[in-house]
Amino acid sequence: MGLIGEVLLLPFAPVRGSGWVIRQVLNEAERLYYDPATVRAELARLEERLEAGEIDEEEFDRQEDELLERLEIGLRGGAGTGDGTTL
Repeated sequence: MGLIGEVLLLPFAPVRGSGWVIRQVLNEAERLYYDPATVRAELARLEERLEAGEIDEEEFDRQEDELLERLEIGLRGGAGTGDGTTL
């Protein structure tokens, strides 16, 4: 883009910068959500809750299935950066 185009788009620079920041935050949140270490820790906490009687077997199974699915996605590198690449 030429100089004239940059000057005309200058008022929109804060919006473009905000969009970049939002994308970075979302990418990091997604990376943490699918991180195998994070999911394993959540599985351990879930088992502790079952043993303590805080949740029943049905709720445990439901949440365990969700966590195992996240773990599988994280292990195969399915958590991307939003631009078609993986971390």
